[in-house]
This record gives sequence, C-alpha cells and structure tokens, in this order.
Amino acid sequence: MNKNKKENQIFLTLQTIGRAFFLPVSILPVAGLLLGLGASFTNPKTIAFYHLDGLLAQGTPMNYVLTVMNNVGLAVFANLPLIFAMAVALGMAKKEKGVAVLSSGLSFIIMHTTIKTLLVFSGKILPDGTVSEKVLDGAISSVLGIQTLEMGVFGGIIVGLGVAFLHNRFYKTKLPAAISFFSGVRFVPIICTFAYIVVGFISFAIWPVIQQGIFSIGRVVTGSGDIGIFIFGFMERILIPFGLHHIWYIPFWQTGLGGSAMIDGTMVSGAQNIFFAELVSPNTTRFSIDAAKFMTGKYSFMMGGLPGAALAMYHCAKPNKKKIVGGLLLSAALTSFLTGITEPIEFTFLFVAPFVFVVHCIFAGISFALMRILDIAIGTTFSCGLIDFTLYGILPGSSKTHWVRLLPIFVIYFVLYYFFFKFVIQKWNLKTPGREDDDEDTKLYTKDDYNTMRDSRKQGAVAEDTVSQAIIDGLGGLDNFGDVTCCATRLRMRVNNMDLVNEAALKRTGAMGVIKKGSGIQVVYGPTVSVIKSNLTEYIEKIKEHGMEASFAQEKPGRSIDLNVLNLSEDSVNENYESLEAINQIIAPYKGKIYDIENISDKIFNTKVLGDGFAIEIEGDEIIAPTDGTVVNVYTTEHAFIIQDKFGHNILIHVGLGISGLSGEGIKLFKKIGDTVKKGEKIGTLDRNAITKAGISLVSPVTFLNVDKAKYGIKVEKTGNVEAGEETVIFITKK
Repeated sequence: MNKNKKENQIFLTLQTIGRAFFLPVSILPVAGLLLGLGASFTNPKTIAFYHLDGLLAQGTPMNYVLTVMNNVGLAVFANLPLIFAMAVALGMAKKEKGVAVLSSGLSFIIMHTTIKTLLVFSGKILPDGTVSEKVLDGAISSVLGIQTLEMGVFGGIIVGLGVAFLHNRFYKTKLPAAISFFSGVRFVPIICTFAYIVVGFISFAIWPVIQQGIFSIGRVVTGSGDIGIFIFGFMERILIPFGLHHIWYIPFWQTGLGGSAMIDGTMVSGAQNIFFAELVSPNTTRFSIDAAKFMTGKYSFMMGGLPGAALAMYHCAKPNKKKIVGGLLLSAALTSFLTGITEPIEFTFLFVAPFVFVVHCIFAGISFALMRILDIAIGTTFSCGLIDFTLYGILPGSSKTHWVRLLPIFVIYFVLYYFFFKFVIQKWNLKTPGREDDDEDTKLYTKDDYNTMRDSRKQGAVAEDTVSQAIIDGLGGLDNFGDVTCCATRLRMRVNNMDLVNEAALKRTGAMGVIKKGSGIQVVYGPTVSVIKSNLTEYIEKIKEHGMEASFAQEKPGRSIDLNVLNLSEDSVNENYESLEAINQIIAPYKGKIYDIENISDKIFNTKVLGDGFAIEIEGDEIIAPTDGTVVNVYTTEHAFIIQDKFGHNILIHVGLGISGLSGEGIKLFKKIGDTVKKGEKIGTLDRNAITKAGISLVSPVTFLNVDKAKYGIKVEKTGNVEAGEETVIFITKK
C-alpha cells in the first residue's frame, strides 16, 4: 500500500469514527435541556432569586417533575462512556449492527468488571469499597455501579472500536457441526467476552500511565493560558470541513484532558462534565472558567459573527436576486443564532474562498481566548445558540456565568464579520449567494428545496423524487457509491470511481460544496441534510423494491443467482451487427397498448436508469417469453424477472408499476432461475382485477439492461394496441 493509499485509508477511518461520534453527541441537546431546566429550577438559590417558592419549592408537583428531568439528564451524561461504546460499534459495524451494539454493551461491562476485580486484588480498592490513599485523585470512578479506572469516553471508544473490528471479522464464522449453534452472529458476543477480559487486564496495566499522560497534556493546554485556548478554538473550527472536529473536542469535554475538579466530594473529569456537575450542585457560586473555556468561545461567532456575515452577503447580492437570497440567508442566520448550527453559512463561503474560512477560524480562536480573559463561563450541550445561552448562561444567573459581559462581544463580532465579509466579497468579487451569473440558480439549503418529493403514485410505486435522482446521477449512478450516512450538515459515502462524480450536478441539487478524499466523499447541504438523506435512502430502497435489484444482480434469501451467468455488464454483449439485428425479433410479452419508455410516468424507467425499451399497458392475462433465452433472475414477488438471450442481452420484464406492494398476489410465474424459455411460450399469468383493485398501474416496462445507451438507441415503431406475441418492431441503430 503506497503512502497516498495509507493516508486515504486513515482519513476514511477517522471520518467513520467521527461520524460514529455524532450519534451520542446528538443526544446531548435533549439531555442538556432536561438537565438545564431541572437543575436550574430545583436549585433553592434560583427559586429564591426568581421568587418562585410557591410554584417550585420542594414538595410541589412541579418540583417533582423538574427533579425527574434533572435526574434523567444526569443519567445520560453519567453513562456517556457506555453510550459511546454502543454508538461507535453501531457506526463501525458493516452488517448485523444490532449484534455489534449488544456485544459492545456486554464488552463494556466485562472490561470494567475485570478492571475492578484487579483493583481489589492489588489493594487499590479496599474490601469496603473505599479507595486507597495511594491512588491518584480522580484515577478511579464508578461506571454503572462498578468501581473502575476513570477511562471516560476513551473507555467507551476502546470498546466500540474493538467490538466493531471483532464483529466485522467474525460475524460469519462457521463452527463444527457439534457447536454450530454458536456460529455466525452468536459467535460475536462470545469472542468479545474473552477479548475484553484480556483488554481489562491490559487496561489495568497501562491505563494509569495513559491517564498520567492525558492529565499532563491537559495541564499543558491549561498552562498555556490564552495561547492554548486559542489553539483549541482554532482547531475545533478548522477541522469542520473534514468532519473530524468531534474527534478533537470530545476528549476535552469528556476526559481529563479538559481538567478535573472535586465537586461535592466527587472527583469529576472533563470540561463538560465539570460544568454540569457544578450546574446541579447547590454549593456552586461561580462556574469554573477552566472548564467552561472549552465551550464558551463558540457563542460569539455563532450568535453574533456569522449572522453578520449573512447580512454582508445579502447587502452584496445583485439587486434582482436580493429577494430570493434574503430569505435563504435569513434562514441560515437564524439557524446559527438559535441553534448554533453554523455549517450552512460556513460552507457557503468555504468553497468560494477558503482563505476567508481560515480567517473565520482565527476569529473563532480569538473568541475562545476572549471568554477566558473576560471570565465568562457558559456551558453547552452541543452547539452554542440562543437556546443553550438561555439555559446555561441566563437562567443560572450572571453571578455564576457573567453572561452580561458577552452581550457587547456579540455586537463586536457582528460588526467585525459584517465589514470583513463585505470587504472581501467586493474586493475579490466572490460568488456568494446572490452574486452568481444570471443563468445560475441562487440556492441555499431551504427545507422546501429538499422536500420536493412529489406525491407517491399508487401503493408502493417509486416516488418521483427529482432531487434524490439528481443526487444519484451526480454521484455517478447507484453502482458507484455505497451506504449513505450523514452528520449534522453533510451526506457521506464511499465511491468506487471518483471520476464519475459530477460536482456541478450535485451543486445544482442545493449542495454548498463537495469534499473528496481518497474514495470518501462528503456533500454539504446544511442542517436539512437529514431530510435529504432520508429521502435519498427511501428513494433507493423503493428503486430496489421496484426491480432495480435485477440490474445489480443482488441475491435474495433462498434464491441463488449465478453472477457469472447473469453478467449484466455492457461488455458481456456480443455487439456485432447480427446480434443487434436479432433484437428486432423481440415480441410483446403481453397484450395491450404500447408506449415509448420515455412517455410513461415512472421516473426510474422514463429516465432509462434501467435501460432503454418500451412499455405495455396490459389488457390480457398471459405473460409470454419475448425471446429465446434463460431466466437469470426472478424477484421474490415474481413481478419482475430477467431473460438473457444467446447474444448476452439481459431483458427485464417488469409487470406493473409498484406491484411489489402486493407481495406476489395477482401474479403466477411458471419459470424459475436457470430455466430456458422459447419465444412465444406462456411463462406466467396475472389477475388484472386483483391488481387494478389494489389501485396499481398495469403499465409494464420491458427494458434492455446492458445495452450501452451511449452507443445504441432503441426505437419503437409499433404504436397503439399490440397482441401478446406480436413483433414490436423495435431495433437498435448505432448513434
């Protein structure tokens, strides 16, 4: 493996890990909301300050509700290592993900139980459960009621990564017949059990050394003062385009890298953990700036700076485009201000002028340093918008957070970003939204742009989701990319051939940018990406249900397909004149009205994703073979099958549009995979009444899956009605 391949693989692995981190991180806002409200309004000092004794005093119904909210929020934060273990295993497992999650939870318990047992044997934990005085403060904590080494989320990540590796390696393991019950996925938790007993021993031996190293690095960052926190803030932003920022800040938030503090008799490690422990403590009079400095710095540019940049882009837009771009930028600015999700604006200028993004990262680093200098201590759960500012800045009181000092910083950052962006946009004529050429669309990730899926046709038909189809086309087709995932703002996937990716086409779907690295690709859409991802994955699933699996030779349980026989590549076709001429002899497999494939309503067929051909609206009850050949694929519900002729042409015969929703009802096929058929032979029947009663269209396509559409065109000369077995008089001509 050469250096570039190694670098690409490392990037892809880190990207996958970062994506796995996002799931537990995305839980934090809900947990933080419960904890913020619960802790604030069960704290006697807060209740007294707001004169709410009659409503919220101890023993009142609302106090019970808020106490439950507080405890639920605390439980989530207290068990983040376990949540990370399961989430990382989920994100890294290739198949059978549920088994990986179960195995990670089991392995997490086994590892920490092993460590506790060894701590007792070594005398570091005494028989009564007390910790020996020889143990460093904060080195031992309790996880799920188990006294163990303080490994924080690192412990969860170690479990998640290891279990995912073992799972991907062993989930198809075959064992001897006598113990075959434990084969396959059942073997995964077994191997993980023994593996994490060993990991427990190893962790007991080496983690204290690692722990010392972590604390030392944390002390270096803390000891570097303003420079150290500037570097932290700069790195947190500069890693955004690579999707690796979670890997950077999570250790500071959740482990000893972010410091340790004794709170109400308990040693707490990690900046975010310290903040929330102080939030719920009735003894806290001032939040620790040493912990909050890893969080507070984002408020300035998220709530002040980037909205200012959005206003600058609006003022620099062309007069005839201001109305359009105004709504888009207002939406993006409000998203940043309210929720702290900034990528919509950041990626708008990242790909127009990368140097501007670098300056923005410098401003971010300065903001982190300013918060420390001004002693402003406001925590966060996920991203620093108005919601978190209210919960963790205003509600606890200015005496604890000094939130009032942040108000002039908002104004300063708003003005700074406004004039900086306005200057660089006009100076270098940057093509920010509203400054595009007149023949280009002005787009910026509104929800409506990604919710354009039209009404689905009758019962299970493929929806005409033009955005999803455009994304598929931009990625080079379905066979060019793998599973689609997303983070807060980006679609992520691997592609087989990066040369087939059309960045311009993807940007026309509303993407703000495309990031390529090795075989990994990220398409940036903004905060509505989850809607885009859901639409896209559902669209792909419906394509497959609708017969697309035939063109990719996907196997179905219990229906083995010989891929060598199926051979759907265009290279398999004997492209001499005689073979092409022979296609003229194709006959109609049904009685009915014939249509050009481009004139039917189904998006998959009329765009020739499944090849060129024709369609017949069935008026009979027989299905006959359109040519001599072999049945090489049959869909499980028998609504679609492929016949391969002697020249290697793969002909898809697809009954109805959306008929897969009937689960095979209304169709009876007499042939199975591997059977030979003769042209004109009756090979199936259908119950038109049952199909039409279900509201399903009887328009039935016949397409040539592996004929190169770029070289050959299929023309249908037969029009009007056609009898089953009648020559359709189609032919292929060289273009």
